[in-house]
Amino acid sequence: MSLLTRALSIAAATVLAGSLAVAPAQAVEVSPPGANDWSCKPSAEHPYPVILVPGTFESMAKNWSTLSPYLKSKGYCVFALNYGETNGVYATAPVAESAKELAPFVEAVRAATGAKQVDLVGHSQGGMMPRYYMGFLGGAKFVRQLVGIAPSNHGTEGLIVPPPGAVSDPDFNALGCAACADQQSGSAFMQELNSIGDTVAGPSYTVISTVYDEVVIPYNSQFLDGPARQVTNITIQDKCPADAFEHDQLPNDPVVHQIVAHALGTRSGPAEAAYQPSCI
Repeated sequence: MSLLTRALSIAAATVLAGSLAVAPAQAVEVSPPGANDWSCKPSAEHPYPVILVPGTFESMAKNWSTLSPYLKSKGYCVFALNYGETNGVYATAPVAESAKELAPFVEAVRAATGAKQVDLVGHSQGGMMPRYYMGFLGGAKFVRQLVGIAPSNHGTEGLIVPPPGAVSDPDFNALGCAACADQQSGSAFMQELNSIGDTVAGPSYTVISTVYDEVVIPYNSQFLDGPARQVTNITIQDKCPADAFEHDQLPNDPVVHQIVAHALGTRSGPAEAAYQPSCI
C-alpha cells in the first residue's frame, strides 16, 4: 500500500516474514486494464498520453485497476509503469533514483505516440516523485500537467509504528524502504525537492486530497503553492461532503475519477477550482 502507518506496519511484517504479497520485479509485469497499448495514438480530442505513476509498495496493476480503464473508456492513450523495486517490493527505492526510471518511460511513451508532452497522474509517492523528475532531471518540458492524488509533496508527519514483535527501524533499513525515509516531513530529500519551490515553469499542477487521509498528514501538506493559473488544490469533501474515501483507496473513488478526467480535459492550466463532480 501507499505510505501510511497501517500499510507500512503490514508491509514490515510481511517483508520480515518473507511473504509480502507484492509482484516481484522478476515476474512478468501485469498492466492495469486499458494501459500500455503501445500502438495507441492520441486523438485530436485527447492529444496528450496519460502516464499513471503508482505509490509506495504499489504495483501499477493494483494501484490503477479502476482509473486506468475509466480513462481508456474516455478515449485516452493510457500508460503505466512499475518502478523503484528493492527486495521484490515496488516503489521503495530512493525517490530520486525512482525519478530516473520515470524519465526513460516518458521518453518511450513520447516516441511511441508521437506526442511532444504527456500528462502524469500519480498516487501518493507517485504524485510527488514526478516533481523531482520535472525539477531536477529536465522533465518539465515534456510534461503538460501533473495530477497528484494524495501526493506526499511535503512529506508526512505521521508516526510510522512497526508491527508487534518487529525491531524498531526509524531509518527503514531493515525494510529496504529508502522511499519511506525520503517521505518523512523534514527529510533531506524533502528539503532538496522543495528547495526550488513547489512548482517549476511550464507544467500545470492539480492536487486532489481527502480530509480522511491517515497517511500523508496533515492532509493539506499535500497542497502546492502557486498561482491559480498553474495550481489547483482540491479537497474532495469540499465537493462531496459525504465522501469518506481515505488515502489508499482514493484512486478508486468515482469522484476522483471525474476530477482527474476534468483536469486532463483542460486545454491549458490545471483543473478548474469551481468544477463540481457528481457525488456518488
